[in-house]
Amino acid sequence: MNGIEIAKKLNISTSALRHYESWGIVPKVERAANGYRIYTKEHEAYFQCIRALIPGFGMEFVREVMPRIIKGDKLEVLWLMNKAQVDLHFEKETLQKTVEMLDLKQLANIPKYSNKDFFTIGEVAKIANTSASSIRHWEKEGLIKPKRQNGNGFRIYSSSDIRKVLIIRAVQRVAYSLDIVREVLSELDKNNMFQA
Repeated sequence: MNGIEIAKKLNISTSALRHYESWGIVPKVERAANGYRIYTKEHEAYFQCIRALIPGFGMEFVREVMPRIIKGDKLEVLWLMNKAQVDLHFEKETLQKTVEMLDLKQLANIPKYSNKDFFTIGEVAKIANTSASSIRHWEKEGLIKPKRQNGNGFRIYSSSDIRKVLIIRAVQRVAYSLDIVREVLSELDKNNMFQA
C-alpha cells in the first residue's frame, strides 16, 4: 500500500503522513529497496485514528497519546482520554457561561447567583475555571482593575470584573495574543457590556 492511496482515502496530503511518521505517532515504516515507504493496513489504521482524534482533542493530545498506543500502554491512554474529556467538559461549561454573560439579559446574573456584590480572587478563579496567577497576570497587563479592600489591601472583584475574566479567558484560548484580548475588551467597554 502506498502513501498516495492512504492520503486520498483520508483527504490529506502525503506530506501530512510523513509528518506523522517523523513525529513518531505511527509505527516504524519500512522501506523498499528503491527507498519507497511500505505502508501496511496497521499504518492505515493509525492514520485513521489520528485523523479521528484531531477534531475533538487537538494535535497536541494526539502527539501525547499515539506513542503510548504504539508501546501498548492502553490503560494509560484510556486514563489520558478520560482526563481530556473531563477537561473539555469544563471548558465547554466555562465557554457557555461566558456566552451567557455576553447576552444582555444575563448581565445581572452573577450577584443573584451568589447573593454578594464582591468576590475574592479565589472565588473568581473558581467561577472562571482558571488560576489565580492568570488573573493576577491579566491585572498586571492592565486588562482588569479590581478594587482593593480598605485596611488589608486584598483584591475584591465585582460581577463586572468576573465578566471580563471570563471573556479574557475565552478570547485568549482562541487568539493567544493579549493585544487581541485588549481589542475585544475595548470594544465591549464601548458598548457598556460590563455594566451590571
